[in-house]
Amino acid sequence: MAYSVNFRRKVLASKERDNLSFEETALRFGISKSSLSRWSKRLEPCLTRNKPATKIDMVRLARDVEQYPDAYQHERAERFGCSQRGICEALKRLKISQKYPDR
Repeated sequence: MAYSVNFRRKVLASKERDNLSFEETALRFGISKSSLSRWSKRLEPCLTRNKPATKIDMVRLARDVEQYPDAYQHERAERFGCSQRGICEALKRLKISQKYPDR
């Protein structure tokens, strides 16, 4: 679970006010030094992941959906050598949300 932005502000303000190091602040609040370092660079938590799909070829997946419209996700996962959840997320990126969109 992520710490709230309000808590992050209070921790960093306490660090500055009391002139503490990252290690001293981490011990005082029971959090990691790396978290404090990240917060000092960027206070807001990262909510999205800006990374393209690397394992599943989206063009090949779209062709697979056209060629095998009745296939289950676990069958596609076996053909692509990945997890069923990976296929599910890739289909979402292709905006294919139902097995039978016409029905």
